[in-house]
Amino acid sequence: MSSKWSEQAWTAAQPVYDAILELPFIKELIAGTLPKEKFLFYIKQDAAYIKNYCRVLASIASRSNDSEVIEAFVKYADMSVAVEKAMHEGYLAGCSQEAEISPSNLLYMSYLGAKATEPVEVQAASVLPCFWVYLEVGKYIASKAVKDNPYSQWIDTYSDQSFDEATQCAISLCDKMAANASSEIRQRMTEAYITATKMEWLFWASAYRLEKWEI
Repeated sequence: MSSKWSEQAWTAAQPVYDAILELPFIKELIAGTLPKEKFLFYIKQDAAYIKNYCRVLASIASRSNDSEVIEAFVKYADMSVAVEKAMHEGYLAGCSQEAEISPSNLLYMSYLGAKATEPVEVQAASVLPCFWVYLEVGKYIASKAVKDNPYSQWIDTYSDQSFDEATQCAISLCDKMAANASSEIRQRMTEAYITATKMEWLFWASAYRLEKWEI
């Protein structure tokens, strides 16, 4: 068994990652055939998610006693705001950027928010899929995407070298936290990582369905 927590967590969540690659949203994004309506629905939900995500990243920084963690997560929050804002404004130019938060998006945001009451190591593990899963999915899509894909800006963002470097740093910091934590905390970190990876699956699946509240 690997001594690194991150490798154990990835292996535990591998079936969920594999299921993400089989989603119609991902397959049609690769082919460039994903209906614009579904992509814009996703982008609007993502814009709402990122606002909350940045607060969670800042929360992790504020709760940590490790200067390396504090510096990195403050930087991640700033980076997320800048990169996502530019991409969202590019795709949403000329149309309303406001949208009612979908049930699945609200569930994901609420889940991350609830982790603020748990050890900071668990909270950090809960945000890692938004780095790692997105990076791996982005690279997978980039390797298979059709030429002149209408969603190339999104693909380039999540397969970019700078995002790769930030992700590797986040993984390393989570491993550092796990190495100094008890076995119980490491197990809770893994559980949080798996659940958040499932939330990533749900986010894309719900966007493809144009999920709405039924009441």
